[in-house]
Amino acid sequence: MTERIASGFHPFVIPFLLGMAFVLGWCLVAGVRVIFQLSREDRLRFFKSFLNPGILLKDIRDIFLDCLLHVKLWKRNPLLGYMHSSIAFGWFMLIVLGHLEVMFFLPDRLSTPYYPIFFNYFVAEGEQTIGGKLFLFLMDFFLLVVLSGIVLAMVKRVHSRFFGMRRTTRLSFTDSIGLYSLWAIFPLRLLAEGFTAHISGGSFLTIPLNWVARAFLGNELNMLPTWWAYSIALCIFMCVLPFSRYMHIPAEMLLIPMRNAGLKVRYARKGLAKVMVYSCPGCGVCIDACPMSVKKANTRDTTVYLNRQIRRGNEKRIEEISDKCLLCGKCSTVCQIGIDAPMIRIAQRSHRKYGLDQDYSDLSLDRIPKPEPGGKVLYFAGCMTQLTPRISKSMESIFRKAGIDYRFLDKDGGLCCGRPLMTAGRIEQAKQLIAKNTELILSSGCDTLVLSCPICWKIFRERYDLGGMRVVHHSVYLEELIENGLIRPSRVVETVAYHDPCELGRGTGIYEEPRRLISNVATLVEAGKHHEGSICCGGSIGSLSLGFSQREELTRNALKNLTVASPRSIATACPLCLATFSRYSDRPVQDLAELVDRSLE
Repeated sequence: MTERIASGFHPFVIPFLLGMAFVLGWCLVAGVRVIFQLSREDRLRFFKSFLNPGILLKDIRDIFLDCLLHVKLWKRNPLLGYMHSSIAFGWFMLIVLGHLEVMFFLPDRLSTPYYPIFFNYFVAEGEQTIGGKLFLFLMDFFLLVVLSGIVLAMVKRVHSRFFGMRRTTRLSFTDSIGLYSLWAIFPLRLLAEGFTAHISGGSFLTIPLNWVARAFLGNELNMLPTWWAYSIALCIFMCVLPFSRYMHIPAEMLLIPMRNAGLKVRYARKGLAKVMVYSCPGCGVCIDACPMSVKKANTRDTTVYLNRQIRRGNEKRIEEISDKCLLCGKCSTVCQIGIDAPMIRIAQRSHRKYGLDQDYSDLSLDRIPKPEPGGKVLYFAGCMTQLTPRISKSMESIFRKAGIDYRFLDKDGGLCCGRPLMTAGRIEQAKQLIAKNTELILSSGCDTLVLSCPICWKIFRERYDLGGMRVVHHSVYLEELIENGLIRPSRVVETVAYHDPCELGRGTGIYEEPRRLISNVATLVEAGKHHEGSICCGGSIGSLSLGFSQREELTRNALKNLTVASPRSIATACPLCLATFSRYSDRPVQDLAELVDRSLE
């Protein structure tokens, strides 16, 4: 045994070294390729972010909270959060403590890569290491934490509902190899360290195991197979990592600094988009979140499976899944690392043509009625509001009753905001429309632009440069009219459930203003799932392939969620949601503008 310790090497470490060399080499090459795939501007922004202390601290915080502790999953379901964080954080602590042990007791071996991993094999408990009782306790403690997470992961594969998940991700072949090798690593480590606990020392977990092992397997040579098995399991996991969902472990370390540097998806299959795809941990949380998963057959069209198909390069399935998506953004809301799934889908769509490549750069504005100059407020209804004129009529009525000097920009027709072109991946054509709309809006001389459509509102807010003009959604504007005393509504004796439109809520974070507005005129009751958890109405223009019959089930599911508290009516702040719900609802559906206007009569 003395010779073994003195040599500081044993052939069983070779599988681990091979696996480590392979995965580090793969990640290094892949990381360099991704960085060089970025535009020059994005690459410069990325590297500059590391010189900003504020961004650097945010990187460290986000990596710690999102990658190790999985705080979003804790909020969703504590048991699910514990399962993920126990494995990730527990393994991280075992690696850290292993390096600290070597640093304190064998500093000359710190440069030996396998020493912190197999410390308990190569060191004997003596005068130097006897002071490491605290380390031995902590190592056993975090090993137990990881093992508890592994047990929960096994249970989740069989009974995912215990973890608040109706469905979990189906494993690919390489995912299965990665999963089972991961599950094997830590029990094998426990056995290996248990066999050597009487030599290297142990604590509450490994010493009792050592007593049992020595009682029934007295020959110390029996320890070697377990150390070999432990090293081989590590090797298998690291070799399969780049080809499985576990590639998310190194990919997240690159995604978070890129995201915090302000990088956006510019290309479909390279740069930031590629890092996002490989950062997907395949946890399956997005499956239940997706409104399309109400129909079991649609679960294969959720984000986790899109990312898998992109990795495989399966063009047909990528096209099907990308086109089908509603772009409601709910999957991104529940994603533990915030992958921007809608942007990934739009980037995939930009690969192809949809007959939408018309050039708008020379479009004449002569055929579009310009608003009369003067007036403080410019009202832009948008295409969907034009199809549901109840909203614009109510808005005009409120403007008049409040004495607002306004102009109706698109009363007799106008240009689209550009969102449909963007969802189809036609970004350049959308920019041309935006330029024409900007010219038209600025010619009005107004200082406030009010919009009734959340889709238009989000695009105007993020994509338009209107100088000092204020851009506001009508849900916020109407609440301000009440607060400023410009309108004095009477309470309507009815209960109203509010539906958070995707673009207004998850898209721009407007949740409370519509609720305060409703509370001024009626009794607000909440839906089953609301705020960020709100269910898409199913009518989204984001989907390019869903037909009415397919959307109906999605809409009825959203209505079921809205009526859990048996409200007399449903209110929303989106013309598309209004039209969609009205088609199938068994009770009145109204826009906030209609509700407020009725309360003024």
